[in-house]
Amino acid sequence: MIQQLLSLPPVTQFFLVLNVAVGAYTLLANPALIDKWAFKPFRVVRDREWSRWITAGFVHVGFAHLLFNMVTLFFFGPYVEGLLGPWRFLAIYMGSELTANALTYLKYKDAPKYSAVGASGAISGILFSFCLFEPFAMLYIFFAIPMPAILFAVLYIGLSIYASKREVGRVAHEAHLGGALGGLALTILLFPSSISIFLEQLGLM
Repeated sequence: MIQQLLSLPPVTQFFLVLNVAVGAYTLLANPALIDKWAFKPFRVVRDREWSRWITAGFVHVGFAHLLFNMVTLFFFGPYVEGLLGPWRFLAIYMGSELTANALTYLKYKDAPKYSAVGASGAISGILFSFCLFEPFAMLYIFFAIPMPAILFAVLYIGLSIYASKREVGRVAHEAHLGGALGGLALTILLFPSSISIFLEQLGLM
């Protein structure tokens, strides 16, 4: 396992280690930091706690939450970083986290009790960047249900919009949507030929 981790591209490796280290520390040794670092739009507005835009992406509500995000990063991060290089990958990862929080901010800036944590926004951005290059790659939803990446992307966005409007469950659907759209936009901005690659895969070029 350590050998596999060391063989990963540098930025993917860095975020895996950082997320696991911070996640384990906050969950086991200092749970108070989860609330202190969570993204709370109302506090950002009232108290100008700008650091929450970043810190929220490295704390999780539980080990299952952390594990799901890190497994997704482990499988898709190396491909995207290998294709785009470390600096563009870093920009997409952090940029997607910020766009995820931006949508959350717009929706909940007047909600004093709302808070969100987790790397899901950044991970959504990386996953959607992958979908742009490999639209027909088979993804296994919940490790069991096969689905082409392009179909997954369409359903993911549609479901996120629907769930966000209805506020279904405790999942931050607007953050997932913001991260996914941010990942797509940043990939196209930083690697313009991704559009032609995508269209070629669809047989439109």
